[in-house]
Amino acid sequence: MDNIILIGMPSAGKSTAGVLLAKRIGYGFVDCDLMIQGEENDLLSNLIDEKGPEGFIQVENRVCSKLYVSHCVVATGGSVCYCDEAMEHLKSLGTIIYLEISASEAERRLSNLKKRGVVMRGGINTVKALHAERVPLYEKYADIVVDCNGLTIDETVETLAAAVGFHLS
Repeated sequence: MDNIILIGMPSAGKSTAGVLLAKRIGYGFVDCDLMIQGEENDLLSNLIDEKGPEGFIQVENRVCSKLYVSHCVVATGGSVCYCDEAMEHLKSLGTIIYLEISASEAERRLSNLKKRGVVMRGGINTVKALHAERVPLYEKYADIVVDCNGLTIDETVETLAAAVGFHLS
């Protein structure tokens, strides 16, 4: 299928750039975090509190593993990289683009991890540690890596479009 799947750290711009990219190239848009909230009828932060990180990851894996769309930009949650089954399924649906940002950029963009609904497993309790844990997973699944450090949202959209062969004017 001809979809564009965005992965990366929380605050990398998956949802914001994703919806703008979809509008610019005439694709639909799917936000996996909103799908999870809709299916579970609760906020991500509440789900993480109630189910714990591993329980939330199971929910995310289930929801993302049953996604079937065509000609869509899909913004995943930052923790989807922990979901092997979901990532293999998403890979079968289209091109996976990793929106890469540095640990310092992630720290600058993320203000409240708990309110934001960020999954922190094990002893991880800083953005830097979370970044170090997730980057190898994002790189493992990515078909394309786009460096988003220092880019405006418009520059990010232009870069993503070019990466998948759309030239915006």
